[in-house]
Amino acid sequence: MTRTPDPSPARTMLWLRSFLFAAWMFGLALVMGLACLPLLLGSRKAALAPVRLWARWVLAGLEALVGLRVEVEGLELAPVGPALVAAKHQSMLDILIGLALMPDPCFVMKKELMWVPIFGWFSAKSRMIPVDRSAGSAAVRAMTAKAKEALTEGRQIVVYPEGTRQLPGAEPAYKPGVAGLYRELELPCTLVGTDSGRFWPAKGLIKYPGVATYVVLPSIPPGLKRAAFMAQMQTRIEAASSALGN
Repeated sequence: MTRTPDPSPARTMLWLRSFLFAAWMFGLALVMGLACLPLLLGSRKAALAPVRLWARWVLAGLEALVGLRVEVEGLELAPVGPALVAAKHQSMLDILIGLALMPDPCFVMKKELMWVPIFGWFSAKSRMIPVDRSAGSAAVRAMTAKAKEALTEGRQIVVYPEGTRQLPGAEPAYKPGVAGLYRELELPCTLVGTDSGRFWPAKGLIKYPGVATYVVLPSIPPGLKRAAFMAQMQTRIEAASSALGN
């Protein structure tokens, strides 16, 4: 469950600090995005570089303004070359961590996000993988083709199997698209659990001080049957995420 704001004046301070952080995050995105527009004429990596720098600066602002810092357990298990990563998704913080920590992340994301000014432009140039959820099996085939192309460049394919942010403690809603990627890419699948939604809720302005934790789990080896893979992935991610909330 997300936290209930404290009574005033503590509640007022939470709102103020969260508002200042929001201004920092979005203002920085606007300034950096406009300043770096010429990079859209260059290479993919040139366009991704300021996005990763923006993520690091946002995380610094999060700690300074909100008092929320991030810890990563099992960082030695995080992939650095071609890889498939399946992660719990509770917060936008999850995207920032992926951008900041992985050397060349390639996110599987909703197609609609590509329409967002500046963010969408840099996502497209960085060759993130947009998914049209209404396209069914055709969307899975297109996603797989783009993922294979990204792997030839040594990138880390990051997918959120539930498709959207979930509240802490909510009933899991894992979708089978990740199993298709796992089968076709023939790679181990690194798993990531988190309790980020306890501090940065999916909805609302307020962010809470504390320590949001990410746990990188040992990967699932390639070759499992679809049902076995899905069961092991969900069980391990959910167990790790739930343990962080206790």
